[in-house]
Amino acid sequence: MHKSICSLICILALTITAAVRAADVSDLGTRKQGVDWPKFLGPTADSKSTEKGILTKWPEAGPRLVWHLKLGEGYCMPVISRGRLFAFDRAGRTDRLRCLESETGKPIWEFTYATDYHDTIGYDNGPRSSPVVDGDRVYILGPQGMLHCLSVLDHKVIWKFDTADKFHVIQNFFGVGATPVIEDKLLILPVGGSPPETQLDSPDRLNVVKGNGSGVVAFDKMTGEVKYQLSDELAGYASPVLATIDGRRWCFVFARGGLIGFDPATGKQDFHYPWRAKELYSVNASTPVVVGDKVFISESYEIGSSLLKARPGGFDIAWKDSPKLRDEKSMKLHWNTPVYVDGYLYGSSGRHGDSAELRCIEMATGKVKWTQDNLGRVSLMYVDGHLISLGEAGQVQLLRATPEKYDVVATAFLTTKDTGAPDRIDVPDIKLITYPSWAAPILSHGLLYLRGKDRLACVELIPEK
Repeated sequence: MHKSICSLICILALTITAAVRAADVSDLGTRKQGVDWPKFLGPTADSKSTEKGILTKWPEAGPRLVWHLKLGEGYCMPVISRGRLFAFDRAGRTDRLRCLESETGKPIWEFTYATDYHDTIGYDNGPRSSPVVDGDRVYILGPQGMLHCLSVLDHKVIWKFDTADKFHVIQNFFGVGATPVIEDKLLILPVGGSPPETQLDSPDRLNVVKGNGSGVVAFDKMTGEVKYQLSDELAGYASPVLATIDGRRWCFVFARGGLIGFDPATGKQDFHYPWRAKELYSVNASTPVVVGDKVFISESYEIGSSLLKARPGGFDIAWKDSPKLRDEKSMKLHWNTPVYVDGYLYGSSGRHGDSAELRCIEMATGKVKWTQDNLGRVSLMYVDGHLISLGEAGQVQLLRATPEKYDVVATAFLTTKDTGAPDRIDVPDIKLITYPSWAAPILSHGLLYLRGKDRLACVELIPEK
């Protein structure tokens, strides 16, 4: 009884302390309309914004450029909380988190730690996972699996955890790429470790590696203590998705070998749905989409998509693409997460840029409503009845979100004068967003943020009233 009371007191003290510390984080923003974008895929974790009043008529160079920032290596988008933007990239031999004013790009602080990560496939060596802001704390996960919890105010390290070392994670093809999620007092992360004796010099024999029960790991978000772990799955690149179905909380993780459904409070697993192409180099990277009790998953290598109905202790298959018809899939998503709007899913179907198609499918049936090719691979965000589409070559499009047809409202390539001579009219414009532009756009307080190979651009999509 005494231990229970002490534990309760400790929990209450931590909760009160966290609330006080969060209140100490002043809001640096001046734009009062709109909302923050503090985690991967936004406040509702579905790449959808509730903001209204977007500009639909764009000049050739796109909406007004507010500021832009030179970036190092990496593929992830920043996040925004209380007027602060957190950009995670690699600079030389360090992984770097920068905190800037989100409306101006003015630096506030910078945190770095040493890294020697090398991408064995030849892609760049920077972070793939977006930061996560929770009150007065910001969490980052590097491509080697190093997890940090930092103070939002002064970048002080509150705790850190080397997931690769502690769980013996074999380097996957593209490093560590899933972004953690916060559920109450927990931080939940696909880890996918394996026994020490199965360690490999490269992922070329990844198919023979067995898991060690760390497919998903939940940490105490305040201390970094491991609270539970489950599944022998190895990690994919899709981020966990939290949802409430019929009054019960769920977490869904699209791991290397398939979809895991479990209770995020306890780690009790409800089901595992195998879904992975047989090819060694295949990866599951598109984050699941949950609507009601339905869960949509998709991959681009061979088997395509499936829709499940989740229920306690199991699932029912609503539909799945036929394994016998390789080219006749409803959707084959590589890394992008589709956007759900009014019964339909919009996403970039195809593994390679030259064969990718932007598609709209009916979620309930998988029926294809329309396709559009010659765009390369695109990433999407929904706002105010429209889709913001960012092509991998830097083309930005504003599309009406309709199942009737591919309906373009505006198109732009963001440009600016040479940053060394911004006021000279004789200097040619330079393209801000260049290949590979593989991260989905984000929107916060009317400002749209886009990332290309080596630059982040902020434009005004919704003027302040």
